[in-house]
Amino acid sequence: MKKIIAAALIGTMCLSLAACGGTANGGGGADANAGGAQGGVTLSIMGNANDLAKPYMTKMFDLYEQKTGNKLDIVSIEASTFDTVATSKFATGDIPDVFVHFNNSSLSNYDVANNFYYMNDEAWVSDLTDGAHSYVLDAQGNVLGLPFWESSVSGCYYNKTLFDELGLKPATTQAEFDQLCQALTDAGKTAICWPANGCNWMYQFGLDPIFADDSALLEKINKNEIRYADIPAVADMVQWTKSAADKGWFGASYLTDGWSDISPILGTGEAAMVFIWDTWFYTDFDEGYDYTKDDFALMPVFMNTTNEGTYEGGNLNMMMANKNGGNLDAALSFIAFCATPENYNMAFEGVSTVSCFKGQTTNIQSEMVTAAMDSINQHQRTSTAEPKVIGYTQNETGSAFQELFMGSVDVAGCIELMDQYRMTSAKALGTPGF
Repeated sequence: MKKIIAAALIGTMCLSLAACGGTANGGGGADANAGGAQGGVTLSIMGNANDLAKPYMTKMFDLYEQKTGNKLDIVSIEASTFDTVATSKFATGDIPDVFVHFNNSSLSNYDVANNFYYMNDEAWVSDLTDGAHSYVLDAQGNVLGLPFWESSVSGCYYNKTLFDELGLKPATTQAEFDQLCQALTDAGKTAICWPANGCNWMYQFGLDPIFADDSALLEKINKNEIRYADIPAVADMVQWTKSAADKGWFGASYLTDGWSDISPILGTGEAAMVFIWDTWFYTDFDEGYDYTKDDFALMPVFMNTTNEGTYEGGNLNMMMANKNGGNLDAALSFIAFCATPENYNMAFEGVSTVSCFKGQTTNIQSEMVTAAMDSINQHQRTSTAEPKVIGYTQNETGSAFQELFMGSVDVAGCIELMDQYRMTSAKALGTPGF
């Protein structure tokens, strides 16, 4: 569950490391199907202990060792101290051959340009889906690593059965969405399930287009050269959210509705829409209600920051290669092994995830996502606000909106709180300029 608990959700060929390894001089293009195992190589892989224990990760690790005769030294760091411990190791030169990390603001602590090999020319890059490819790029367009993770699509999931009963259609513009919300409210329905009591992922959907569509703006806010208060689109989003609540679009109990209330609110048809991600319907939507996951479809989120709406792509762990270590060729070959269709299809068999690879066939993809794929391809943005705006936290942003909903502050006051929380967190992280 990528938004509140994490987040974002998730070969039997012999391999010759000598034959299939990429090179430090830029060719890469490792052939993971070359025959003949080279013994005696031990690769170190460092990452969050919880992440490295995912079934598709351990399957791939085991397969690699079985098929190559090489060994993996798995360096697992507890989740609660991961970035603190890992950055300390990097500072002392204790850098693994393969580093597993999300492409988020914390990654800047690892001196990416000097420590990691850019994988622009690796053969597997052409097999990445558009969303996965976008996620692993840095600001200069370099491929930082192999996205090897479970993924999801966040958007506005709506009860298509209820829509049909009411003669309503999904929206394609902000104006249509606002009209839709009012029509649902007039029909006696809660337009949007908005669990404001502890669920705070919704706000990043509105912020994503602001920063994903303008890399210069993202850079400026991360250098403390501008604030949210200097960006009109932030005020547009905050004002829309307050107006939606005031008009009753979130229902009467949204301030006390929380995570456990989403299933009954949607399942009974009390609410027609929710801003969430596809895997929630497979992992958390309780059974026994009038409506099930089969009654839902997907359209973009509209929060008044982009006229045609937006989807948030998944947050993906990447496998990155240490370009200064003695095992770069072997590390690139291991990554190419993971990127081989036969191998990744074995690892992700039965896993509920949006495909990261064009050749991914054994994972489970929701019909809601596949049916909306044309729209997703047109309007999806890489997850930006939560992972890339330094100092942004879901809970603190939610706290600012709580003050707005309760009338303690106005729109400007809410934005001021958002800035205060973000800047304090960025300063605590030691970010230059704060």
